[in-house]
Amino acid sequence: MYEDRAIWQRKGATMSDKSAREEFGLTQREIVDAIGAGKLQFREGSMHGNPWYRLLRHEVEALVAEKGGQEDLQQKKLEKELSDLKKEARRLKTRLKAIERRQTELNAALGH
Repeated sequence: MYEDRAIWQRKGATMSDKSAREEFGLTQREIVDAIGAGKLQFREGSMHGNPWYRLLRHEVEALVAEKGGQEDLQQKKLEKELSDLKKEARRLKTRLKAIERRQTELNAALGH
């Protein structure tokens, strides 16, 4: 019983229905149908009055693999990783520019 609850609290083990739609190309209808068929467990959440489903990532991945095949699932995972890396690179470039700007200001203040 406690093991069942633990998976819902593990970092990265869950995702929202919106993330499942964006990351794996599922439709809301496919998600709702899979929940109805017992293929996806869910927890209901609400943010600022907007309801959403929290889903188990491994079940969503199994659904995508069943729907489009293992190759499709692997491609979607790689695309997501690439997207995350690009986002992180942009964030780091922005941070580096801010650091360099501050270095210039400090050097000017010190008379270097």
